[in-house]
Amino acid sequence: MPEDDNLDYSLDIKRPLVVRALRRSNIRKKVAEYLFDISPSYSYTSEIAYNVGATSSNVIGALRGMNFRYKEDESLISLNVVEEKSGGKNIRLYGITPFGKEMIESIKNRR
Repeated sequence: MPEDDNLDYSLDIKRPLVVRALRRSNIRKKVAEYLFDISPSYSYTSEIAYNVGATSSNVIGALRGMNFRYKEDESLISLNVVEEKSGGKNIRLYGITPFGKEMIESIKNRR
């Protein structure tokens, strides 16, 4: 049980960071919303890029972070909004986490 308490505590700390990260980057927000819409399915980088109208490199930056343009600590994966799965040889699939679903729902309800 203490592990669950630690997880809840760490997610409570991340909530304002997630809101800030999604407000700061339209690509992050579009990627998270797209993965929310296709949930529980997973998608790969180029498919996400096509559906949100961005380049694959921008999507990778939003998901994992990339140099100075997308900070790694504000990436969707490090904020526990998105999870990465291996789809076989050199294939990475991305899907939204339960915490990510909760965050996107709360943002959509504020509109």
